[in-house]
Amino acid sequence: MTLPLVAMTPALPTHERWFVESQAAGDWSFFFSPLPLVLTGAVVAVALLWRLVALRFDGPELPFLGRLGGLVPWIPRLLGIHLGVALLALAATGAFITPSIDHLDGIGGNALLLVEAGLGIWLVTGWQLRTAAALVLGLAPALTVVAGWTALGESANLAAVAAFLVVVPPGPDAHGAAHPSRAHLRWALLWLRLGVGTALIVLAFSEKLTNPAMAIDTLATYPALDVFSLVGISISPETFVAIAGATELLFGLLVISGAFPQVAVLVAMVPFNATLLLFGQTEMVGHLPVYGVFLALLVYGSSVETAGAVRWLPGRAGGRVPVPAPVG
Repeated sequence: MTLPLVAMTPALPTHERWFVESQAAGDWSFFFSPLPLVLTGAVVAVALLWRLVALRFDGPELPFLGRLGGLVPWIPRLLGIHLGVALLALAATGAFITPSIDHLDGIGGNALLLVEAGLGIWLVTGWQLRTAAALVLGLAPALTVVAGWTALGESANLAAVAAFLVVVPPGPDAHGAAHPSRAHLRWALLWLRLGVGTALIVLAFSEKLTNPAMAIDTLATYPALDVFSLVGISISPETFVAIAGATELLFGLLVISGAFPQVAVLVAMVPFNATLLLFGQTEMVGHLPVYGVFLALLVYGSSVETAGAVRWLPGRAGGRVPVPAPVG
């Protein structure tokens, strides 16, 4: 079942706006050209087939990873740490929510960075994380004002982690073990998948499929991204951009589907970790929430008790959003 994924991972996904001068997206003529359209259609078909096949399985698809399921109670605490460290590190470097927004100045800009740093510290402490996570979600209007709707969509991975913690925060004991109901866990994982999947899909379009100029600039500045050349395959920059965009789109759809989470995460971690060698600290800090989400999906997908919740989608029955129970 990993062949379609492996075939799509040569193009390393990265965030161009973090490393080259930002350019506006919207070149839909590139997306509607033959190759991007064909690749998009293939990606959607693979994602649908991936989920349909997964529905035939009951439980983890890689049973030998079952011991990871022992981490299930502490995933909310770990997600809080991932999000907190990311916010704190971004604030320390003068960036707001994402490494690309590093131009804030004046009293208003400094105030936003202080709030970001304060929330980061709060999340790391593990105390009353439902409130802290709700406040992180409350930063969305400020992000929209500062950088626009596209930046909001590209940063949906942070909102995904915050939304998860609103529904399933760490428990009140010293170690933060959480034991949510099945309904709460299902909804928390759904928000987690939707947020990260949305961020990946928005990035596929905003930095690649409708922004080929910026993607080509990135490739010219960092030729090591073209892993095809490492195996002696020569392709045009436009072809590379189409493949890279389709790769990111595929990862986004697979995360949203929740199907075969163990395989999907293990494959996705290859390109996401490979870019660390090239971009270092900025890439690591920017992707910390994504790494936390991958860990969560892998752990929940490795437990017999929670594997089904990872791919759950609301239907006619059981589709009502549960009211979070107070913690502490």
